[in-house]
Parts: sequence; C-alpha cells; structure tokens
Amino acid sequence: PGLSSYLDFTNPKVREWYSGLFTFSAYQGSTDILYIWNDMNEPSVFRGPELTMQKNAIHHGNWEHRELHNMYGFYQQMATAEGLIQRSKGKERPFVLTRSFFSGSQKYGAVWTGDNTAEWSYLKISIPMLLTLSITGISFCGADVGGFIGNPEAELLVRWYQAGAYQPFFRGHATMNTKRREPWLFGEEYTQLIREAIRQRYTLLPYWYSLFYCAHVTAQPVMRTLWIEFPEELDTFGVEDEYMLGSALLVHPVTEPKASTVDVFLPGSNEVWYDSKTFAHWEGARTVKVQVALDTIPVFQRGGSIVPIKTTVGKSTGYMTNSPYGLRVALSTKDSAVGEFYLDDGHSFQYLHQKQFLHRKFSFLSGVLMNSCADKRGHYPSKCVVEQIFVLGLRKQPSSVTIRSSDGKDEPVAFTYCAQMATLQLEKLSLNIGADWDV
Repeated sequence: PGLSSYLDFTNPKVREWYSGLFTFSAYQGSTDILYIWNDMNEPSVFRGPELTMQKNAIHHGNWEHRELHNMYGFYQQMATAEGLIQRSKGKERPFVLTRSFFSGSQKYGAVWTGDNTAEWSYLKISIPMLLTLSITGISFCGADVGGFIGNPEAELLVRWYQAGAYQPFFRGHATMNTKRREPWLFGEEYTQLIREAIRQRYTLLPYWYSLFYCAHVTAQPVMRTLWIEFPEELDTFGVEDEYMLGSALLVHPVTEPKASTVDVFLPGSNEVWYDSKTFAHWEGARTVKVQVALDTIPVFQRGGSIVPIKTTVGKSTGYMTNSPYGLRVALSTKDSAVGEFYLDDGHSFQYLHQKQFLHRKFSFLSGVLMNSCADKRGHYPSKCVVEQIFVLGLRKQPSSVTIRSSDGKDEPVAFTYCAQMATLQLEKLSLNIGADWDV
C-alpha cells in the first residue's frame, strides 16, 4: 500500500482511539450510509522479505508479531465495527468488510477471499474456498465476481454473476488496471443475463435474511457443504462443486466454459428435489445430467421445505420494503413441508433492545398450509402480505381451497392446478405475513 505506518490494534487504547476516527466530526465528508472496508490488514507490506510485518516486531504486552499475526486484522475489524456503532450512538448496525480475519471475525462483518483472477479456475475454486470459510463460522463470505485481476470474457462474467448471486457476500470488484466491466458493456444479451441473475438474488432476499438470522442465533452456516445436511451419506463428503443454501436450496453453479450439461448430485435416498425454475422433480441419492444454456442457474429446492420470496423486485432493498411476498412450498415424499421467516427493520438494534422483530413458522401437513408465530417475544407490525403461493409435488387436485384467518372466518379462493407438473398455484392473495392463518 505504499509508504505506511501501522497501528498496533492489539493495544486496547489504540483501538479506542481508532474507533473515534469514524465520528462525523472526525471523518469529514462521511455520511450515515458510508461504511468501511478494511483492506491490506494482514498486514500487507510490499517491501520486505516477509511481505508483512517483521516477525520480531513487538506488539502491546511485549508479544512478537509472529505470535499475533493472524489476529491483527481481527482487531482492526473489531475497532472499526465499534467505531461505526459509536457513530450512531448505538442505534445502527455496522457494516465492515475485511480481507484479514480470525476466529470470531463473524461478529464484526463480512469477509471476502482476496485478490483472485478472471479465469474459470478461480470461479471454480471459489466454491470450496467459501465452504471452508462457512464451516469455520464465517457465514458472510464471498469472492470478487469476475475476478480481481485480468479481464473476464463475457461468458465467464455471466457465470460468475450467476454463482455470486447464490453466495452470501455478492460483490463485483476489480483492480484499477483492468478494463471497465459494468454489466451493460458486454452487449444487450449479456446485460440481460446478468440482470436476471441479480433479480434472482433480490427475489430470494427474504430467504437470505432468514438464513442470516439463523446463523446469528445458532451459528449454522448460510452456505453449507452437502455433508452438513446429509452427514450419514459418504458420497457428499467430497463434493466441492455444489452446496446448500440453508437446508432448502441446492446450488450447482456452472463453472466450465461453453457447458451444455452439468452433472448434479442430488443427495438423500428419501428426498425429492424440484428444479426451482421448471418445477421438474427428481428422487434423491443420484446424479442427474441437467441441460444448461447460458441463462441456466442450476438451483433445486428440497422437498419438505418452504422458501419465502419477494414477488416483485425493485431497484434496491429499500424499494422492496413493502412489496408482497410469495411462498414456494415443496412437498416431501410424505406430502409435508416446513419453513421459517424472519423480519426486522434491517438496520438498527431495535430487534435486540426492543424485540422489534417478526419470526414466523410455515408448515404444510395433511393438505393445510399454516402460518404461525415462532417467537412470541417479537413484535414488529408489518403491512406486507403474502400474495402468491406455489405448492410443488401436490399429486392430487383439490376440490377447493379455503383461507381461514385468525378470527376463524373462511374464505374460498381461486386456484390453478397443473396435473402434469403436480403444482398448485394461488395468486392475488392478501394474507398478512405477520398474522396467523391457514390455507
């Protein structure tokens, strides 16, 4: 990073001083939506035999750098997060992205995999790298979409956006020495493909947010190796080209150029899997050859799961705050399904101090879909409604569909049933996401 001086972040007084630099008065020109990126904090020293601090440099407490090297970036991120919290007088959550990290860094922000290259091999290896981070407890992780070094061809950039859209930390990033690579610079065909990948990301934001809540309270990874969900199946242990998002979605990014098919392993001898786009289904414990075009992102919903989505996509999460929800109900071999949904204001600590949150449980059993409270401590009034419900794997057409609200009133609703695909579709509903109801 050039001629630099390095703070001793292992010293509590240094961290306290550094945290104070993020106040609006000290950080001239900053705003309440300006957040922080900790880079080069291994620390990176370009001149010198170690490419970092000398091993015998003395830190606070008379510790040599060789003993504390891996904790240097951890302490900087800790101080940065604390500074952002102090800046808002404890009201707003911080966002800190860091390149260097240690055990416990997940408490303070996101991590990315560092400088990668615009090559297919780097796209492929990003999957096991992120899975490794995830099983160490660092769920908020990602890789630079498109590669940091070099100039990606259009196909590679599309495939990387498609992969990144289904990974926890999603960011395009490149060194200043590369060519411009905004999605609209590669022609309309590729712009549309990248836009669709981003739209799929936004559609799934309710599921993503619920997964991060789960990671927050249980430490379960957001992005999971297959063996986390299927620990008794030895065939899952060596799989590095696909992964689970939570327990409901299996993702197999396309990581080879000019691919026309991919071999997808669907685990679980008692499982059924549904293509998230076509709703075609397969039994588990097998490898299936899936046809892929450049617009294909192989994603499969696990039978027995319910995934909340947004039915309309806006320019940002702020535009989508009050937009309606949908539910994707994928039935198991036992014709049942469960899922969860978590919601709060997305930026403050009111979920913690004032219990301003909504935690709901969805369940489908014996032909009835139920929305019930999963945590009665929370209270977060929401005007958002569930306007769409898809039930996958419903093998028999119902004679009627009725909504029962919390006051006991029944209301018939129109539905569309496709016998060929075994799907039930309900549209134009108005079911409050935070209220009890049955369908």
